[in-house]
Amino acid sequence: MTEPNATSRLSRLRSLLMHGNSRQYGMALALVAIVVLFQILTGGLLLTPLNVTNLIMQNSYILILAIGMMLVIVTGHIDLSVGSVVAFTGAVSAIMLNWWGLPTVVVVPAALLLGALIGAWQGFWVAYVRVPAFIVTLAGMLVFRGATLAVLGGESIASLPQSLRDIASGFLPGQGGEGPHVPTLALGVVGAAALVWIQWSSRARSRGYGLPVAPTAVTATTSVVTAAAVLAFTYVVADYNGLPIVGLLLAALIAGYSFVMRSTTMGRRVYAVGGSEQAAALSGIRTQRTTFWVFVNMGVLSALAGIVFTARLNAATTGAGTMFELDAIAAAFIGGASASGGVGTVIGAVVGAMVMGVLNNGMSLIGLGVDWQQLIKGLVLLLAVAFDIYNKRRASAGPVSSSGSSASSAPSGRNGAEGSQAKEDRARAVP
Repeated sequence: MTEPNATSRLSRLRSLLMHGNSRQYGMALALVAIVVLFQILTGGLLLTPLNVTNLIMQNSYILILAIGMMLVIVTGHIDLSVGSVVAFTGAVSAIMLNWWGLPTVVVVPAALLLGALIGAWQGFWVAYVRVPAFIVTLAGMLVFRGATLAVLGGESIASLPQSLRDIASGFLPGQGGEGPHVPTLALGVVGAAALVWIQWSSRARSRGYGLPVAPTAVTATTSVVTAAAVLAFTYVVADYNGLPIVGLLLAALIAGYSFVMRSTTMGRRVYAVGGSEQAAALSGIRTQRTTFWVFVNMGVLSALAGIVFTARLNAATTGAGTMFELDAIAAAFIGGASASGGVGTVIGAVVGAMVMGVLNNGMSLIGLGVDWQQLIKGLVLLLAVAFDIYNKRRASAGPVSSSGSSASSAPSGRNGAEGSQAKEDRARAVP
């Protein structure tokens, strides 16, 4: 009896690690490999404190958009309008600041409200009128790009107040002079401890639901690696000017949205709607309202990205936000989101955005032309989606037993080939 039991445990462990976590950790490992590669090719320039800080600032608005886009894709939709909404809300913000003389504390909430109204407009057509999101947001891309040209009159508005520029280019106050930035180091310790706690509490919650979990040794190793990575990152950033204000904003968004998607009823509803809208409706979930609020959320995050981009550029221009929608969609797919819906994580979207950001930065540092940069990024996106499809096909075959046949418990259905994380999210989906 001992050998069959050992074989069963080994098969279960292999299934859990390979089927459930290959998609979760595959791109993280790819990101590490890309960082190591460009660290070598750039002669150590990539991971200098100054360049790491620039990476955060340069990719902040794409990271913000990627978080919102992940939710949209999880529900089985797409949003092609985010780049135009970034430009429009940034232009309106600049007008309120420079032409109307309103303070930043009034302009920022007003811009976020404008983004929410835009998201509600598009969400209404998608959720209640049932117009495909591709068509609605394609129309929105044209409408809000035209609106940007109209409100700016074809010109740019520059020299924005310092209070707005600090959002994208400022740093946390604290210790000055020699040595690392102490408040940044303190935040790193708190963040590392919080991530470790989240990993272990998530494991305990999964066990409570009777779902498969990784062995204790695997979870412990993951916790150590995660904490070490966070502490190393914060030390590098602290060695320059400390954590940028936009970095703190990103940390709050990542933590907040990760909690919502993993541990709240709203997050479970989003996964349930993306997994099967009909099944979610039969279980009592108001699918139309869920889809509507996902687009409202996307509008708010697009407005926030518009504020950050405008603040960093110190100007509102007619060409702002061009191709941002493709960068956000690419980040979500590279990070593990599925085009069929029901699959995706906030951390995955962040990893995907960082893959694109490090590629851009690294290729620029080594002097690679824009033509080659576009070619390589396109191939990375294609390979990431192909990797996702490969994982689905392998998971759909189910774990192979010692007799060579697939286990009878292999999942099936629209998203039955997804990893254990997606199954956990839908298993806890409640109205």
